[in-house]
Order: sequence, then structure tokens, then C-alpha cells
Amino acid sequence: MTDLKEEKENLSKKKSRARRAFEIIFSIKGDQADPEDIKQRIADGGRVTGTNAVILVCAIMIASIGLLNNSTAVIIGAMLISPLMGSILALAYGTVTGNKDMLVIHGIGFAVQIIISLLTSTIFFLLAPIKTPTSELLARTSPSFYDVLIAIFGGVAGIIGNTRKDKANNVIPGVAIATALMPPLCTCGYSLASGNWRMLGGAAYLFLINSYFIFGSSEIILYLMDLPEKKVVDPKVLHKNRIRRRIITLIILIPCFLFGASLAYLP
Repeated sequence: MTDLKEEKENLSKKKSRARRAFEIIFSIKGDQADPEDIKQRIADGGRVTGTNAVILVCAIMIASIGLLNNSTAVIIGAMLISPLMGSILALAYGTVTGNKDMLVIHGIGFAVQIIISLLTSTIFFLLAPIKTPTSELLARTSPSFYDVLIAIFGGVAGIIGNTRKDKANNVIPGVAIATALMPPLCTCGYSLASGNWRMLGGAAYLFLINSYFIFGSSEIILYLMDLPEKKVVDPKVLHKNRIRRRIITLIILIPCFLFGASLAYLP
């Protein structure tokens, strides 16, 4: 009986040590930047200024040219300089900390960025001599569940990289390329210019997937960081919000599953 008790205690100690080791290895709080620095950094990254607007237009033009010429390298270059992801991270921060002013400012800013992107790409494709959709354009019209996973892990990496004491600058470019926010918007511009509404639906859906799941995964990581300024919410309201979020997530995911199922049965 004593031996059995000792074995249980030893097993419990081993599990406790393993858990502590796991927490130390995968801790995101050890090198976390000061909360005020995080707030300022994320707010600056999502701010729509004259400089960011000019960079955005340049990124749209580069991406549109790359899509039209089937140039992957050019498209990657456009994604590297695109400021779109900053607004999504700022919205996630505003949601977690209950900062309504930040939500309004960056919500409007993100909408303005989308409008600028659509207008610029639509005008470009209206004036472009090539009207036939390229394989790079068509590739942005068929989202799958893999795009959801890329957006989730990209959002996690992006927000962690942005909240370190020594900002992980090598992470941000990789995330910008992986999550690919710019090409679907440019494809939407092509679809509007050519009047191809089916193509527009696929590209807009891909952009929605990327934006929503980057936002959601970033929000979860920010919650784990225990940032200040959290708004105290009634547990009932919090429960309703969680249910609402799950319903929205499921609705967004349904077309992915349907498209994946249709591909599985293709000859």
C-alpha cells in the first residue's frame, strides 16, 4: 500500500515537472514587452496615415501587376510592404482591452484601406491591356480549410512577434507573406473591372477568412497576456458573445467544408 502511494506521488511529481518545463519552453510572457509599449506599437502599426496610404497604393499596384503577369516574386514583394495586417491586430487589441476609441478608429481605418485597395485595383485592371484571368488570379478564388489554418497560425505568430521586448522583425515579413491579405483584394478589383461576380465572391471570401481568423487568433493570444485596461463584462454578456462568435465562425467555415468536399469527389 505504501509502495503504491509512493509511486503515485512520484508520478505526480514527474507530471508537475513536465508541466513546468512545458510552460517555461512555450511561455509567451517571459519576453513580453511593457503593456504601454505594446499598446503604442500596435496602435501605430494600424494607423492609417498619409504615409501608410501611399505605401498601401504602391502595394496594390505591385500586387496587381504581379497577378496580371503571373509573377509570384512580385506578389510576394507586394505582401511584404502591405500595411493591412496592422489594422487587424489593432482591432484585436481594442477588443481585448475594451478600448472603444481604438476599435472605432481602426475599424474605420481598416474599412478605408479596403476601399482604397478596391478602387486602385479596379482602376488598374480597367486600364490594363490584358483581360484574361491568369492562374495567379484564379488561385485566389478557391479558398479551402488550409487557408483558415494559415490565417490562424499567421495571426498567432504576428501578434507574438509584435509584442516582444525585442520586436521579432524577422517574423512579421513571413506572416505578411503567409496570410496573403493583399492578393485577394486585388483579385476583387479584377472581378469588379471584368464584371465576374462569381470570381468576386471567391476572392472576397478568401479575404474574409484571412482577416477574421487573423483577428480571432490574435485576440486569443492577447487575452493570454493579461493586458491592462480590460473592460469588466457581465458573465451573461460574455457568454452570449462567445456563443455569437462560435456561430459566426461556423457560418464562415461552412463554405470551406463544402468546397473541400466537392474537391474530394472530383475525378
